[in-house]
Amino acid sequence: MINIRHDMARRMAAHFSLIPALTLVLVAWPLAGQAQGQSGNGWFVPQPPKPSGPPAGAAGGPAGQPAAAVTGGPPVPPEEVMPTMEPQQGPLPPLQVQLPPMPEIPPIPKGSATPAAIVGILSVPDILRVSTAYQQADKELSARRSKLNEDGQKEQTALRDLGQTFANERAKLTPEQIRAREKEYADRVNDSRRKFSERARVIQEAGQYVMAQIERVIEQVAQQVAASRGVNLVLNRAQVLGTTADFDLTPQVADVLNKILPSVVIPPDGISPNDFKAPVAGPRANATPEATPASTATVPPVKPTSPTKPPPPGKH
Repeated sequence: MINIRHDMARRMAAHFSLIPALTLVLVAWPLAGQAQGQSGNGWFVPQPPKPSGPPAGAAGGPAGQPAAAVTGGPPVPPEEVMPTMEPQQGPLPPLQVQLPPMPEIPPIPKGSATPAAIVGILSVPDILRVSTAYQQADKELSARRSKLNEDGQKEQTALRDLGQTFANERAKLTPEQIRAREKEYADRVNDSRRKFSERARVIQEAGQYVMAQIERVIEQVAQQVAASRGVNLVLNRAQVLGTTADFDLTPQVADVLNKILPSVVIPPDGISPNDFKAPVAGPRANATPEATPASTATVPPVKPTSPTKPPPPGKH
């Protein structure tokens, strides 16, 4: 029996699925996951604003009583109406399985030696921090998330008022009327959950759409910058204990990125990227197909510089 942890299996699967692009090797590219300090699919997701305090009418408060009288349970808290952007997932238990027999590995003939490594260092979070396109998208999507939270609080207040009205009139209603009002309230809650879940999903997809635009340009720019400096191995700076500025490709990549991608296309609020027809010419934030023609960003040739020389021992 072999004990396989799911997280290790996922890392192994991701490792063996990587295909080198040209001569550039990007090691553990963190992109938006580290920039935002979140886990998940690695896309740009703005941080939700922190609540200033517990919502009015929370469970146990006076405003929660009418909702309890209507539904026979506690009032609907804001988080049930407004879903979170990132679902919480706990660690999976180790998998206890019996693997098939190990295949025989034949002798591998001797091949050509790999070239000597010429290393460059790249920090994607630092690139995003100075990227005008990233900052603009972050500001816009954060505003949309704040509006979603604000509308959710208003809907919660409306639900509490509806429950209070029903509680005041309950004694005057017939059993049939009570059941009808209870069904009306439950339908309102379910409809609110559906609408806010849809809006949250659209914001997430817009963030993915934005990050896909930035990611593809960073990748192409990093490859050209590395090639211009004779670099054939690019490492993530977060995994390097120490180095000198001579190895750092980050400033040059960030400078080229801002020149060729000053902004990105963001689908209009409430429109999923799946239903959005992208412009055909230069990317502009909040552009619509009718308002702004745009073109796919092209990477200009990067002026070659002298190859990076390894630092003397003891400076790492």
